[in-house]
Amino acid sequence: MPPTLILVRHAEALHNATKDWYIHDPVLSDLGRQQCAELKDHIVPKIPSELSVDLIIVSPMIRTLETALLVFGPLIEQGVPIQAHAGWQETTAKPCDTGTPLSQLEAQFPQVDFSHVDPVFPDKTSPAGAAYKFSKQAIMARGQSCLRELYNRPEKVIVVVSHSGFLKRGISGHYYFNADYRIFDFEETEGEPETYRLKQWETTKKGGLGWSLEETVQVGDELPE
Repeated sequence: MPPTLILVRHAEALHNATKDWYIHDPVLSDLGRQQCAELKDHIVPKIPSELSVDLIIVSPMIRTLETALLVFGPLIEQGVPIQAHAGWQETTAKPCDTGTPLSQLEAQFPQVDFSHVDPVFPDKTSPAGAAYKFSKQAIMARGQSCLRELYNRPEKVIVVVSHSGFLKRGISGHYYFNADYRIFDFEETEGEPETYRLKQWETTKKGGLGWSLEETVQVGDELPE
């Protein structure tokens, strides 16, 4: 049976606070750290009583790594593995959405397993990084690839800490406020689906913390060709 997914947007980072998209791979703001504490207090008590999380997947951007460790640190300390995955990084090639070399991240975040990260990371603009290009075709394909990989995993519940743009335009069609989350199951199909789609839990229609817009968009809309 495919896993249940808890999709989390990172907390507020410096580029969110300042609207300066030229900050390279920004860290969390002070407010972002407060948001992490709120989310931790809200969601960690639900695990494992309501949600038995077996795996944490995180975009290898500093703001998502910081969010994952601040919110889900107690689970990691209890042995829940945390793996970085380049497929869940943000969509654009702006400095704020371009990552840091893996060697630096491994030194800064030793709790995280970076062995599964595509070695092309953080490249998004050369032919080698074409899978991460800011285009509708690339983002839609990346979204389906990420969902296909999760669909076939053995875990029952997986947390993914990612980004608003990718989660909204490439994965689920829903809005995510900073540090808010939504819970999904895969839509039921006979056999392996041709297109992987998610069905949201009613309890997170406005986000698990109630911070997110309820309206939806079509996955892939407003992405450049």
